[in-house]
Amino acid sequence: MSDRPTPATPTSWALFATFFTIALSGFGGTLPFARRTLVERKAWLTPEDFTETLSLCQTLPGPNIVNMSIVVGARACGWRGSVAASLGLVGAPVIIVIVLGMLYSRFGALATVRQALVGLGASASGLIVATAARMAEPLLRSRPWLAAPFILVAFGAVAILRLPLPYVLVALAPLSIAAAWFWKKNRQ
Repeated sequence: MSDRPTPATPTSWALFATFFTIALSGFGGTLPFARRTLVERKAWLTPEDFTETLSLCQTLPGPNIVNMSIVVGARACGWRGSVAASLGLVGAPVIIVIVLGMLYSRFGALATVRQALVGLGASASGLIVATAARMAEPLLRSRPWLAAPFILVAFGAVAILRLPLPYVLVALAPLSIAAAWFWKKNRQ
């Protein structure tokens, strides 16, 4: 059990406002901001809950963070929470993308614009690596000998060998579930 007090259940409005803020904070890569907000700032999820919920959301069709907003919203306020959280997440970015698309069609040929986009890509890559490390931390603390091999194999397969992520997931998911089940069964 966590020493943290259980937070109040968020309202639909709080879900909308929180996911709206997440969307605006992390344009182009909201997962790091979602984790920081949902786990550290709002404490609506524990680090383990976040990792497990994200794992579920990654198996569903659609963008992971949208799936996360729907699941978190549903847990807090049912279907109204899902609608509020997902609208908060996608509303402003849709408008921003339309405006940026119009600007890019006008100024995209400029070298300065192309260089700025390269810089944004590098910073987004850094955010992804930092988020992966933060998500792996609770797993590595609680069960390092179980989690580390799967993390390393998945990284090697996707990042180094360039195997398609769906194939890696299909191969590793049953193995990791079996290993976790076996580990939990032998701990009891």
